[in-house]
Amino acid sequence: MLAEIEAFDSEMMGCRPVERTTLESTGLDADLIIDLLLKTIYHRGPQTGYQLSEYLRLPLSTIQGILSDQRRLHIFEVQGSDRRVFGDGAYIYALTNEGGERAQKALARSLYVGPAPVPFEEYAASVYSQSVKTVRVSADDLRRELNDLTICPEVLDSIGPAVNAARSIFIFGAPGNGKTSIATRIAKLLGDPIYVPYSIQVEGGIIEFFDPVVHATVRETESRIDRRWLKVHRPAVVVGGELTMDSLDLTYSQSRRTYQAPYQMKANGGMFLIDDFGRQAMNPHQLLNRLIVPLELGMDYLTLVTGTKIEVPFDQLVLFSTNLEPADLADEAFLRRIKYKIHVEDPSLEEFREIFERACTLFDVQFEPEGFDYLIRAHYQALERPFRAVHPRDLLDQIKAMARYKDIPATMSREMIDSVVRTYFATSG
Repeated sequence: MLAEIEAFDSEMMGCRPVERTTLESTGLDADLIIDLLLKTIYHRGPQTGYQLSEYLRLPLSTIQGILSDQRRLHIFEVQGSDRRVFGDGAYIYALTNEGGERAQKALARSLYVGPAPVPFEEYAASVYSQSVKTVRVSADDLRRELNDLTICPEVLDSIGPAVNAARSIFIFGAPGNGKTSIATRIAKLLGDPIYVPYSIQVEGGIIEFFDPVVHATVRETESRIDRRWLKVHRPAVVVGGELTMDSLDLTYSQSRRTYQAPYQMKANGGMFLIDDFGRQAMNPHQLLNRLIVPLELGMDYLTLVTGTKIEVPFDQLVLFSTNLEPADLADEAFLRRIKYKIHVEDPSLEEFREIFERACTLFDVQFEPEGFDYLIRAHYQALERPFRAVHPRDLLDQIKAMARYKDIPATMSREMIDSVVRTYFATSG
């Protein structure tokens, strides 16, 4: 794998995939490129050499020989040239009758049409070269990213070392206290952008990897970059109750005859947050047992449709967020493997007031000390109701909605507070 790693130029916290100018240097077989060219012209109609180069994200020099060979074999034919394009890239290629038959056979093998894939070995090398373990977070970084949240210093001092260790983190506590907000902000602290491929070739198959929901692209400023790769912010993959055991393995599409990368593979180089842990359809112990080996070895094992297992790097910050007690979800042996357990407690009265004042600014509602004191006395202390960090936002949102309905100013009056508390907490008083 050393050769594949050396194909990347190390730069500061990341690396960049270098443009390949020959077919051999792409690591791909000519037959795969031929199939992609056939399917592209079949779907998009006659294309210039330049257009084919752009669509496959390969330099024209890597496909020019194939285009010439297929033309001599009467698979492609030239229908003229585009005067707006200079050089060999101007020739317009179309399929002959035989080429159309070959294209249909290629589509029967796989419906994938798009950027040429990268070899699996190069993908694996890229994960190691851009490891999340290189990330370093300072106390100032953490405070800056979480400055809109009211978090006690003890929690802040627990998060920083856990992120720097790039190990698994268990965040637990009562619902509504910002566990998910903390976790998603951690993803923004994970350092410089990384490069991910559009797709990956492995054992003759193609894994469709790039996911615009997960991979937020960054404008490329470097030259001579292998365009089969995209520059993205370090990914933050968030899953909740919808997570299943099947979604942690490669998903093979019988219709497309391609694979979809699982959640944890897309999270490589970034963060994988399992939210509402314990609420999935599967038993928590099943999920934890599935992740023990990847967490221990930094390597996952995924299964191809042929039954062959492949070793895939597992390089990500894994977070479990739950409203339940860790001891109720996992045994001591597994909890020992999760190095950091962070308890997000209910805010104190002082913290709750600070959160409420911030929320008033956000919702453009005047903070009224008398109204706040009434809320605390009548609806919290009298009922021994615990404070939750999410309550101010939700209550003020309902105050704004009530004011719009009645066409009156949004205020923290007793009447308004009593009304929204009754609907929010489902009280009968």
